[in-house]
Amino acid sequence: MLNKRVLTVIKRELREKLISKAFIVMTLLVPGLLFIMLGVNTLLMSSEQKNLNVDIVSENEQLTPLIQNELLTSELVKDRKYIFSFSTMNKDEFKKFLDSQKQNLINEKLGGIVYIPSSAMKDKKIDYYSKSSQNMSLFKDLDAHINKILIDAYFSNRTLSKEDLSFARSSVDFTGYKVSKEGDIKEEGYGNLILAYLLTFLLYFSMIMIGQMTMQSVIEEKSSKIVEVILSSVSPTELMTGKILGASITGVIQMAIWLSPIILLMSTTFFVLPKEFLFSISSTVIIYTIINFFIGLLTFIGLFAMLGAIFDNPQDASSGTLPVMMLIIIPFFIAISMMDNPNRPIALIASYFPFASIIVMPARLTLIGVPIWNLFISTIINILTFVAIFPIAGKIYRVGILRTGKKPKWSEVVKWLKYNY
Repeated sequence: MLNKRVLTVIKRELREKLISKAFIVMTLLVPGLLFIMLGVNTLLMSSEQKNLNVDIVSENEQLTPLIQNELLTSELVKDRKYIFSFSTMNKDEFKKFLDSQKQNLINEKLGGIVYIPSSAMKDKKIDYYSKSSQNMSLFKDLDAHINKILIDAYFSNRTLSKEDLSFARSSVDFTGYKVSKEGDIKEEGYGNLILAYLLTFLLYFSMIMIGQMTMQSVIEEKSSKIVEVILSSVSPTELMTGKILGASITGVIQMAIWLSPIILLMSTTFFVLPKEFLFSISSTVIIYTIINFFIGLLTFIGLFAMLGAIFDNPQDASSGTLPVMMLIIIPFFIAISMMDNPNRPIALIASYFPFASIIVMPARLTLIGVPIWNLFISTIINILTFVAIFPIAGKIYRVGILRTGKKPKWSEVVKWLKYNY
C-alpha cells in the first residue's frame, strides 16, 4: 500500500497542512482556549452578585443574636457579597411577613428569606424563599455558619469543652494517596486530575479539527474538479490512504507540540510546581497516548474523508457528520464524568469499546493505575476497528469521489459498497 504515489500524496498533505494558517493558529489557539475557558469559569465563579439582600428570620429568639454575630463578622459581609437583616418571628408572624415581602421577592428587591424554625435544632432543616429557590451558592455560603450556631446551641446544655465543639463543627478533610503496583504509596494532589482534563479536551478538539479539515479538503478537491487531475496519476485508494496518513501525521505532530510542556516537566527539575498541582505519570502514558491518538486519527479521518467524498458541499456534509461526531462527543462526556469517579462502570466499558477507548482510556490511565495488558487490549481493539472501517470507507470513497450532482440518499450510498471498481 505504501508506494511512491502514496508517499507523494502524504508529502503533499503534510506540506499543505503543516504550513497552513489554520494549523498554526489552532496549534497555538487550542491551549490558549483551554486556559481562557478555565479563566472564564474562575471569573464567573468570582463575579457573583454583590450586596444581595437576604433576610434571616429565626423562630428561636436565642438563636437570632448568635446568627447575627456570626454572619456580620464573616467574610460574606466583609466582601460585600450579602447584606443581611435579622429578626425573630413565630410561624404565624413569619407567614404574614412572607406575604408582605412577596412582591419584593418577585421584583428581586429582596434576594431571599431564610427561615430557621425551632425544629432546626433537631433536624437542621431550614426554609429558603426566593424567586430562584435553588440558590446553591447561597446555601454553600451559609451552611457552615448556620451549622456552627446550631451545633453550639444544641450542645449548650451539655458538658462539652470548646475543643469538643470545634471538633464537632470541623469538616472531614480527605488527603488522597495513590496506590500502584509498580511504585510506592504516595500523596497525590490535583495534578493528575487537571492533566486528565487537558488530555481529554486536547484529544476531543484535535479529532474534530483534523477530521473536519480533511473533509473540507476532500469536498474542495471534488467540487473544483482537481481530484480528477490527481486521479490520473494515483488510484482513489492510494489518494485516500495518502490523505489519511498525511492528516494523521499532522495531528500527531500537533499533539506532540501540545504535550511538550508536560514532557518537559517530567524530564527536568528546573520547573517546580506547587505541591497541590504535582502530577505523577510515566513515559508509558505519553507513549500510549500518542500511539492511541494516531490510531484514532486513522479511523476518524477515514470516516471524515468518506463523508467528504459523498457530498459536494459543506452544507450537505454537515447533515452526515452527526453520527461520526457522536462517536467523539459521547466518549468525551464519559471521560469528563470520570473526573468525579474514575471507577464508574461505564468508563471501564468505554475504555475497551471501539471508538470510545481512544478518548476514555488515556483519561482512565492518567487517573488510576491500569495494567499494561489492558493497554494492549485497548490498542488491539482500536486497530481492529480501523481495519474494519477502512475497507468500507475506501469503497464509498472510490465511488463518491467522482460523483457530482444530486445529494445521494443513504440507501444509495449503501449500494456503493456492492460495486467492485
